[in-house]
Amino acid sequence: MAITFPGETTEYREARDRLLARELELRRAIEAVAAARRALPAGGPVSEDYVFRGLGPDGRETDVRLSELFADGKDTLVVYHLMFPRSPGSDLPCPSCTGFLATFDGLGASAAERINLAIVARAPLEQILAHARAQGWDRLRFYSSGGTSFNRDYHAEAENGQQLPMTNVFRRAAGEIRHFWGSELFYAPTDPGQDPRHNDLLDPYSGLFDLTPEGRGD
Repeated sequence: MAITFPGETTEYREARDRLLARELELRRAIEAVAAARRALPAGGPVSEDYVFRGLGPDGRETDVRLSELFADGKDTLVVYHLMFPRSPGSDLPCPSCTGFLATFDGLGASAAERINLAIVARAPLEQILAHARAQGWDRLRFYSSGGTSFNRDYHAEAENGQQLPMTNVFRRAAGEIRHFWGSELFYAPTDPGQDPRHNDLLDPYSGLFDLTPEGRGD
């Protein structure tokens, strides 16, 4: 590299240049994976127009169908499954999902210019909205999937009712809604010392911590 930083040693620069080569490889891999993802063939058709509970234009609670989450001519829908409740018998939301959505709230208005973004949880809508207000979130759309098989069908709920932190993307074309992609890396085998880490590209916390000597930790 043509740049150096004040006070660095030759040992540091040589190690940093080796790391830079690996960072370049990672950037190329990220671009290649993104291109392969975009090139996926059409996924399975959504056979049921799931009915969620959400807020209508008048701010009142109402039924909202999955097809109605596609708004303003945008044909892509990203659904993040908030683990709320986080486990069977609990009435608490997942703290990791809560931290994750804090960053999403900042993106909500800008993201809505290009895609539809919805946050879906199994808890009653009133509880979900109370949690959102407590966190100061006002740029995200929240829906309750309680009473539907949506979470189970799209692998955001285990057989015992445990909620799972999935992201699913749907695409609408020619009047038909199909599944496009899901963060199923969550279900893939992990290397020793790693967690599933299926949403890394969406998680600025982990990316930020990975730049530090302490790393992301446990």
